[in-house]
Amino acid sequence: MPAKHYSETLQVKEEHLDQLNHVNNVVYLQWVQLVAEHHWRQEAPKHIQDEHIWVVLSHFIEYKKPALLGDELTLETFVEGFEGVKSHRRVNIWRGDTLLVTAKTEWCMLDAKSMRPRRVTEETSKHFFQ
Repeated sequence: MPAKHYSETLQVKEEHLDQLNHVNNVVYLQWVQLVAEHHWRQEAPKHIQDEHIWVVLSHFIEYKKPALLGDELTLETFVEGFEGVKSHRRVNIWRGDTLLVTAKTEWCMLDAKSMRPRRVTEETSKHFFQ
């Protein structure tokens, strides 16, 4: 079943840059987390959002080309799959047709009240696939 993709655009600002005038690696990481959160908020029904939160288990980021001041970037994400309490997610950051950054992230779903890991059910996962 195909994944539902989510994307948003942003423009590189001066505060995103490092001493080499490229987007700072930490900023890319913030964007990876931000676009994942926005995708969750768009697809998951409110009652599921209220009952669950996500914590990061790992990030693997590959930097292919730098982004520069004024670049318009597209942040794209989708869930590759769910396994038990985990979500496997991809994030790609594009400048036009050029892939700048790709990330694989693994998240753990927690019960919002107990803060204990909670298995991802079909009721939750179905919202992220077509």
